[in-house]
Amino acid sequence: MLKNIYKYFCYTMNTKQKNTTIKGTIAIGIAAILWGLDGVVLTPQLHNLDVGYVVFVLHLLPFLLMNLFFFKEIKKLTIMSKSDFFYFFLISLFGGALGTIAIVKSLFLVNFNHLSVVVLLQKLQPIFAILLARIILKERISKNFALWAGIAITSGYLLAFGFHLPDTSGNGKELLYACLFALLAAFSFGSSTVFSKKILGNYSFVTSTYYRYGFTSVIMLIYMVLWGNFSQFSATTTNNLIFFIIIGLTTGAGAIFLYYYGLRNVKAIYSSIIELMFPISAVIFDYLIHGKIFTVTQWIAASIMFFAIIKLNRNRIQKQKT
Repeated sequence: MLKNIYKYFCYTMNTKQKNTTIKGTIAIGIAAILWGLDGVVLTPQLHNLDVGYVVFVLHLLPFLLMNLFFFKEIKKLTIMSKSDFFYFFLISLFGGALGTIAIVKSLFLVNFNHLSVVVLLQKLQPIFAILLARIILKERISKNFALWAGIAITSGYLLAFGFHLPDTSGNGKELLYACLFALLAAFSFGSSTVFSKKILGNYSFVTSTYYRYGFTSVIMLIYMVLWGNFSQFSATTTNNLIFFIIIGLTTGAGAIFLYYYGLRNVKAIYSSIIELMFPISAVIFDYLIHGKIFTVTQWIAASIMFFAIIKLNRNRIQKQKT
């Protein structure tokens, strides 16, 4: 991985775009590290609250703040095509609402244990993204897709359960459910990635973030009206509110701004490598904050899974070019 990044920087130093490329790389790297911090340190601090309520507030607060600076973005609704509106809705439904609900539920279930395992399983999303791209965008799949997808999934299993069957009792049952929710999050975020290809190239990173959070806020408001518990507002402590604000400004909307900015200036194959700072930072934070460390089996499984994910992304992008 480090060798590929080194070659990448050597290449960009010889181009006129080197400054924006380096800035984009740094932006994606910072966003990825912030997501690692969020999954291990910040979001678990809200475990005393209802999951749906947490996701609703995590999108509503940043969206309200955005309107202080980018309120003119709302005018673009009048010129937005039905197709664009539909795809923004799908991006928000899967990447905003369903994906966030799944990963927050997963983090809450493990109750500060196995946090980095849950975060790493979420990185299996390229498998779902490639499959959905084949179905929805009619993209070709590499002949080696089944091989690398199988290796990634097997490594993910070993990472979570080792060479044992999942324990369906006590804490083991919670880990199993947490892993399933993490996979649901991977599917949802992978779906959002596919839908993003249909639209995000036509809008700035500011507009994309504004409507992603706006649409998700509306979706989660409907969720709260139908199934939510508004009494959670009174149950929100001062500590909860502080973490809501921190997440909204940094690992939430702030990280999405950085990520969308970076994607506009960095090649997809390298962005997929840089994004691995997300799970790597999660492992580091989990060790520094909670003293959790992987077993030898987990380290080997995580390394193999990283390699398989890189191969999946590389093969996908090579197919798109041919």
